[in-house]
Amino acid sequence: MTRRSHIPKVRDERGQAAVEFALVAPALIVLLLAIVQCGITFSHYLAVTDAARAAARKAVVARVAGLTAADIQQAGDDAAADLDETQLGVVVSPPNPGAQMAGTDVTVTVTYPYEINVLGYHYKGSLTSTMTDRIE
Repeated sequence: MTRRSHIPKVRDERGQAAVEFALVAPALIVLLLAIVQCGITFSHYLAVTDAARAAARKAVVARVAGLTAADIQQAGDDAAADLDETQLGVVVSPPNPGAQMAGTDVTVTVTYPYEINVLGYHYKGSLTSTMTDRIE
């Protein structure tokens, strides 16, 4: 006659999903935060590009309309209304496009700082967009 001893089940799987979720959740949360931060930065890049385009379009007609470099810079600031105007840099080259000959190139460069912060890790840089057009 064989005697069976009562051995508890070691392979009980209750709570396994909770433990797996607890192990994976922090990585998923960090990934989600990084995606959101990159999305915000990309949105700012699109605003910088649009500001450069709008300022360059304004600079093209500067000679005919009698506009100054300040007017062109204001057009860039107005096009990037979502961004902090104090940090937005709009540079027009040559500095007075209204005094230039028709057919001369005018370049507008817009810069804006960015910072991606994910759980204490900081990535800083500058978003830059440059547009070049010919004065009409």
